[in-house]
Amino acid sequence: MQRDTLQIIKQKPFTGYELLDLGHGRKLERFGDVIVNRPEPQAMTIPELSKEEWDKAVAIFDGIDDAESGKWQVAPDVPEGWNVNIGGKTTMLCRLASFRHMGLFPEQKPHWDFMAERLSGRTQPKVLNLFGYTGAASLIAAGAGAGEVVHVDASKKAISWGKENQELSKMKDAPIRWICEDARKFVAREVRREREYDCVLIDPPKFGRGANGEVWDLFTDLPDLLGDCAKITKGNGIVILTSYAIRASVITFHELMRQNYPDKKLDSGELALETLNGQLLGTSHFIR
Repeated sequence: MQRDTLQIIKQKPFTGYELLDLGHGRKLERFGDVIVNRPEPQAMTIPELSKEEWDKAVAIFDGIDDAESGKWQVAPDVPEGWNVNIGGKTTMLCRLASFRHMGLFPEQKPHWDFMAERLSGRTQPKVLNLFGYTGAASLIAAGAGAGEVVHVDASKKAISWGKENQELSKMKDAPIRWICEDARKFVAREVRREREYDCVLIDPPKFGRGANGEVWDLFTDLPDLLGDCAKITKGNGIVILTSYAIRASVITFHELMRQNYPDKKLDSGELALETLNGQLLGTSHFIR
């Protein structure tokens, strides 16, 4: 019997991104050539870099990490958008968006690499990316040889942003279907159609709204969604679930996945960003 594992997966700095420092409830990051300073409640340590280094940030988000209020304080020469390469030909357009986001979650890169490795050697694999946001995973899957990538997100803005990233990455002909819809409804329809996927990515928010105002609550809606996802995952398929900023143990989600995928080996744990000095910042739970 295969043993499940519990681990920390660390993402070190790469060409397009670096966690520079963290502490006192903030994190200092570089996206491409742009340095930003954002709230981070898990940054409970004391910063290692000097105030002079922190003062190099050209965009600072004022506000509470988990609140809807807050705004960016931006230096005059910061562009409205700038390009960040995340590997190969995949290029993402970063912007200073609301809720302190930039349109890119670099801690997910180990999952993108894992997915690309597992897809290699398969013939025209099909990938389903649920809550796909601005499309990094969808573009990487297409670049890894996927025969079809179905990208589902309830936000028209995110879908539009994803298409911009596809253009920037010069992947106009990539086999990606961009679908603006509630993930639960889409997956339920795929179950009825008896469709199957080689890889299913599930990256849900705590709370959200569907394309037609449907309410999403992680704790009440994820179990049924996972049940349907299990029905459309091929027997040798890849499944990656990520959960952010929630008050629950990774064991909770591990056991939920175990119920729905009883015959699969599960790797569970936390994703973490790592500074050049080896400081770790936990970002999310995962089960894959």
